[in-house]
Amino acid sequence: MGQTATKNAAKSSTRPRSQIIGKLLFAWSWLVAGVLLLFFAPPALLIGILLKRQDWIYWWANWGARNWLRLTGVKVRVTGREHLDPNQTYVFVANHQSYLDAAPLFAFTGRKMGAIAKKELLNAPILGYGMGWVNVIAIDRSNRDRAVETLKIATERLRNGISFGVCPEGTRAKPGEMLPFKKGAFHMAVQTGVPIVPMAIKNAGELMPRGACVAWPGTIELVMMPPVDTSWVKTDEDLDELVRRVQKTIMDELGIEKLSPRESVKSNHGAKS
Repeated sequence: MGQTATKNAAKSSTRPRSQIIGKLLFAWSWLVAGVLLLFFAPPALLIGILLKRQDWIYWWANWGARNWLRLTGVKVRVTGREHLDPNQTYVFVANHQSYLDAAPLFAFTGRKMGAIAKKELLNAPILGYGMGWVNVIAIDRSNRDRAVETLKIATERLRNGISFGVCPEGTRAKPGEMLPFKKGAFHMAVQTGVPIVPMAIKNAGELMPRGACVAWPGTIELVMMPPVDTSWVKTDEDLDELVRRVQKTIMDELGIEKLSPRESVKSNHGAKS
């Protein structure tokens, strides 16, 4: 019922007047992000760095992510937290359809989260500098050696008890589609013996669709599924089976029956990430 309503809302946005409203809401969303980054982030970073209180920077990053969503008109409903051990570190693996995905993945899991992000974010004012202070690590998928080194850094932090959120499709898929998973997050989990939590992020692709430059108010559903053990993975074939199993779990929750091909050969280059 909820998915039908969301689809109908998305279809109604094709009317000219709705498109104008959607574009205004999209612009408003990024204006809010800009204000949070330019006016609130610098003092939070400065105070946290001077007093050597990284936990304060984490608190601000969490507050900023939650308020960006709230002021954009987006609510987040989380289910499945009962599957998690509060004392266990995890790799959270999620689908990726929208710019909206990162904020709930970072701020609504109930964990101090790190993340693997595209290197282009390093160019964003304030954000690029602050990412390292909250264990958001930029990866250059166009350079295999650099990407492998980045994953080594993330793996070491995972060993030190920082959970990580990863969208292993590597880029945004269209609503109703899913791209093949890259293997970097799975290598991290296997090397550290950490379980993987499959996560389905629902409705984000309808609220801020890829390539449409529109945004709509609504509710994102963050569904956490039971953790998947990784201790049994010993061979490349085992790793492939782990990737297949986790991706199928997410696809089943989203109602997606088969993988979509990548749009270009270029997207398959780079490290296993």
